[in-house]
Amino acid sequence: MNNKEYLLNEAQRLYIYDLYSIEEIADKLDLSTKTICRWKEKHDWENKKQKFLKSKQSFHEELFEFARKLMKDIMSDIDAGEKVDSGRMFAFCKILPMFVKVKDYEDIVAKRDKKEAPSGLTADIIAKIEEDILGIPRKIEIKDETDN
Repeated sequence: MNNKEYLLNEAQRLYIYDLYSIEEIADKLDLSTKTICRWKEKHDWENKKQKFLKSKQSFHEELFEFARKLMKDIMSDIDAGEKVDSGRMFAFCKILPMFVKVKDYEDIVAKRDKKEAPSGLTADIIAKIEEDILGIPRKIEIKDETDN
């Protein structure tokens, strides 16, 4: 794997799974935002990210439904005066902490999905001024062979 492939794969991973913004990825990998944006469009990262988030959401819903059914069974045993199966009680107790992790994950996703309107000079605007007006190259831009 050459350096370009590594950077492309790392940028994609950061965007889809770690929920980094384009600017954060560009800063972390020392690339231009233009390169990251071009890769994002060319390799359909947004669709991949939505599928990943949807699969996480589906898992959460399934986990919640499973815990709800398990809890109902345990409660019905208690109400009927029957002995609660220790295996079901153990499984229920093990599932509960997972909800906190899932909730934390959903909070991170919700926070990252909030698009705040940039005010004043953003990093993109400053980079554009530096490049176009001052002639200072900001970050390394990797050209695709197909971009000739």
